[in-house]
Amino acid sequence: MRFMVKAINLGLGAISLTKEKAENFIDEMVEKGEISKEDAKQTLEDVMKKGEEHKEEVRNLIRDEIDSWKGKFGVVSRDDYEKLEQRIKDLESKLP
Repeated sequence: MRFMVKAINLGLGAISLTKEKAENFIDEMVEKGEISKEDAKQTLEDVMKKGEEHKEEVRNLIRDEIDSWKGKFGVVSRDDYEKLEQRIKDLESKLP
C-alpha cells in the first residue's frame, strides 16, 4: 500500500510542477510581448481550471484502481476492521 501512496504523491506533485511551469511560461510570453497581461491572466485561469479537472480525473482513477485492488486481494477497509473489532468486544463482554 505504501507504493500506492508514493504513486499518488508523485502524480499530484507532477500536477503542481505543471502549474509552476505554466505560470513561468505565461510570464515569459508577457515579458516578450507575445501576450497581454489581461490575456495572460485569462490563459492562466484556463490552464488552472483544466489542471483541476485533470487532477480530479487522476483522483477518480486512483480511487477506482484502489477499489479494484481491494476486491482482488480481499483487503478490508479501516472502517470495516473497526466495526468487526467492536463486534468482537461486544461478544466478549457477553461471555461468562
